[in-house]
Amino acid sequence: MDQYLIEFCAPTLASIKPGSLFAYSYDSPEELSRQLDRQNCQLRVMGLYVTTLRVHNGRALIYIYRKSQMEQTLNRPEVRDFLSQYGYVFTEAETAIDHLRQRVQFSDDFPHEIGIFLGYPLEDVMGFIEHHGRDCLCTGYWKVYSDEQRARKTFSQFRKCRDVYRRLWSQGRSVRQLTVSLV
Repeated sequence: MDQYLIEFCAPTLASIKPGSLFAYSYDSPEELSRQLDRQNCQLRVMGLYVTTLRVHNGRALIYIYRKSQMEQTLNRPEVRDFLSQYGYVFTEAETAIDHLRQRVQFSDDFPHEIGIFLGYPLEDVMGFIEHHGRDCLCTGYWKVYSDEQRARKTFSQFRKCRDVYRRLWSQGRSVRQLTVSLV
């Protein structure tokens, strides 16, 4: 799982982004549980949490997040108002993530408000939903509907972070050594 964390979650490990998501194939539920326990043991002391949003047929949708950054995002009044439209009623990150997990598992459509949990700008999440994923200004880590210049800079920052983390990990640094601590 370490390679997936480096490849898909480097900006979250670096504390540039509050959350990341990736699909992970596993051989058995026990193996998945061991992997998640191992990651949580090494990363929780750094302020990061690893959880599943969906588990089905040997594939897990893994979500990694920084609780402090996620709570800052979720406590913005405009974000709370937006998420309330989708049934989110929460006082802390775990409650909101539990609701997101329910929506991922049981909604007919994929819950596009997940962009909030991945650190995407609210305007772009709302634009994606309003335009049904069409007519965006540009595409990178997400589809952009508001500030294209800012988004392109962010995409570049994320790519550079991932590339640096790939290089350092290939040179023997561990995920924990590459994780910025915010606690």
